[in-house]
This record gives sequence, C-alpha cells and structure tokens, in this order.
Amino acid sequence: MRSTFMAVAISMAFAQAQAPVPAPAAADPIKTIAARLELAKYKATIKGLTQFGDRRQGTQRNRAALDWIEAQLKSYGCAPERISYTYTPRARGTGAGQRGAAGAPGAAAVPGGGRAQADPTQGQGGSRIRGTMARKPVNDSADAQPDPKLRELNSEQTPAEPGPRQDVFCTKVGATHPDEMYIVSAHMDGIGWGEAANDDGSGTAIVMELARVMSSPDVVTDRSIRFALWNNEESGSQGAAAYVEQRKDLQGREDPAGSGKYPEPKWLGMIQHDMMMFDHGMPLPDKSLPKEQRPEADVNIEFRNTSKFSAGAQALAWTLHAANEKYATDYPASVGPHMTNTDSDRFEDLVPSISLRENERGAQIGGGWDPNWHQPTDLYATYSDKDFTLGLNAAQTTLGGIAQLAGASLKR
Repeated sequence: MRSTFMAVAISMAFAQAQAPVPAPAAADPIKTIAARLELAKYKATIKGLTQFGDRRQGTQRNRAALDWIEAQLKSYGCAPERISYTYTPRARGTGAGQRGAAGAPGAAAVPGGGRAQADPTQGQGGSRIRGTMARKPVNDSADAQPDPKLRELNSEQTPAEPGPRQDVFCTKVGATHPDEMYIVSAHMDGIGWGEAANDDGSGTAIVMELARVMSSPDVVTDRSIRFALWNNEESGSQGAAAYVEQRKDLQGREDPAGSGKYPEPKWLGMIQHDMMMFDHGMPLPDKSLPKEQRPEADVNIEFRNTSKFSAGAQALAWTLHAANEKYATDYPASVGPHMTNTDSDRFEDLVPSISLRENERGAQIGGGWDPNWHQPTDLYATYSDKDFTLGLNAAQTTLGGIAQLAGASLKR
C-alpha cells in the first residue's frame, strides 16, 4: 500500500512539473504612464506660471505667459499652435456669461439686457448653495496686494481694452484614428492681483503635465488628444468661444486630401479643468475655513444635465470617475450634474463636455468655499502639499480616463 501511495505522489509531482506555468498578467500600460505624473513637476509648472502674476487677459504678462507655455509644450515634443481672435468687450449686462460687477451666483440674462435678480439660495446651474454665501467679490484693488513686487507686476490693467488675443494648443496625433480626438483644456488667464496659482494655474499645469507625459516617444494612442489653454475665460470665455467658432465646421476634414492629416479631428469629448487644489470644506459659523485640506476632499467631475449631449457627458464623467478609482493615489472623485460658468459651456451642445474642479461650481464655490478665488491671496505660497496633491490626483483622474478612451499603449 505504501509503495502505491509513493507511486501516486511521484506521478502527481511529475505531472505538476510538466504543467505549463501561467504567464504573468500583462502590466497595465496606463498605470505605467500615470506613474510618470509627479508632484514635484506639477508644482514646478504652477510655480513657472506664477512668475507672470495673475496673467490678466490683454496684458503683456498674459502674452509672456502664452510664450512660456508654448515653449514648454514644444520642449515636451508636442508641437504648439495658436488660435488668433479679436476680443471685443460686451456692454455690461448684455448676454449670458457676462461677468459684470454683480456676478452673483444664479444671476441670469433677461430679455433686453440686464440681469435677473439672483435667487440667494441657488448656485449657478440650479444647484443649492451650501455655505455662508460669504464669497468675496473680485478684487480689483492694487492696494489689497501687500507685496510691492507683485503689485508692480500686475499693474498693467486692461480689462475693457479690445484687441487681438490668442489661445495656444498642441496635439498628440492618433496612430490609427487621427481623424478623431478628445480635447483636454484649462484657461491660462486670471485676475485678482495675485498669482492666479489656483485659478487657473492649477488647471493649466494639469493640461501641460498631461501633454508632457502623453507626448513621450514611447506612448502611442489610437485617437488624437488636443491639449488646449484658453485665454479670456475671466472675461466670458471668449478664447474658447473663438476656437469653437473658427474650428467646429472643420472637424474630420483631411487637409490636404490624401495626406492622412486632420487639422481639426472630429470632437469626441471635451474635458475642462478649473481651480483644482483647495477643498478645505464649508465655511464655519464665524465664516472662517479650516487651514488644512479636509480628509474627505475630492475631485468634482461635473456635466450639465440640460445640455444637448447630456447623456454622453454623463457617460464621460463616469468614465473619469472609474479612472479615478483605478489610477488616483490619494483623493476620490464625485460626479454632479450642474456644470456651469466654465469654458466647457461653449462646447456642451456640440460634443459631450465635462469640467473638473476642487468643489462644485455653484453649490460650494458659490457659497464661499474658496476664499482665495479672484483674490490677492491666490499665491503659490498659500497652498500646502496636500492642496497640490489634490490637483495631482485630478491629473491622474483625467489621464487615466483619456488614456483609456484614446487607446493609449506603450511601444515595446
């Protein structure tokens, strides 16, 4: 009997030795690509943007910032291009999106011009305001900036001066479907007599870092990705509007014919990034805010539930939500239906469009959750590594989602 058991054991051991060993699971290329996003590089890009002060549209510092962004994109291997347009200020109180002195959450255009009385309980997009409604008006006073060097840097003020303006963008061309693309964007201009480090240096740095990582020579995508930095967001999103007006009818056209080149691939989705770093919570009864990032801070992904592409935008938002769970290292994401007051508004009825923010735009930012918004305190030094890490997690979220959608892989 013992010899029989021994024979069986030997036979089984031999069979196991001869059985094929399962191949190790293939590494996720997107995880490898996402790991190339680094906090130090994200912070350095924001710091680089702050050398130009608040980058107010129409000023020399705004033009210098555009040149710097263009040079950075070129150094990543992502060939930059520009959109030129003429900025014409609208008369106060004419047209939705105009940021007059009122600028109140929930204000709406009314027939014949002017603004409807804002409902103090409602944020932009119909979401209920959560907070003390202690939001400060836009700072337009040089005296509010105590730093004399920054006060001097921001001294050129041309908010109502018409003239030529430009956006800058670059494109990762798809290997198999160059005629289709996703747009990843932020606005590079700011206001407030600070450094516009968060609004919108944080979003601009996300787009630039994604351009850097995705432009690596070993990264291949099936579809194209355009990395766009809009101008004139603070004056009413005229930069994004100019892009839409000039290029929406060029989508998917091969030029020249037979070349395999598509100057404006067909838009598949648009992802905007605004104010990505400050989520310290609701104002306290004394209208103060906690000094540290709250433990439950998250990346807010918003779509507009009344847009023509609402269903597609919602699907796009949940795709990024799933990517956050897989690729973000520290902070979760949440999805909401009240996207408003952002450059993606210009695209929302043409293509599925979403925006990423530190807080809900109407319900939370409108309720005073970010005391640095359009203030002289929007400085690089204002934010901690926990704040910068929230922005980095937003970058990880978008990279994971867009890499999946565009079919990203690594060359072997």
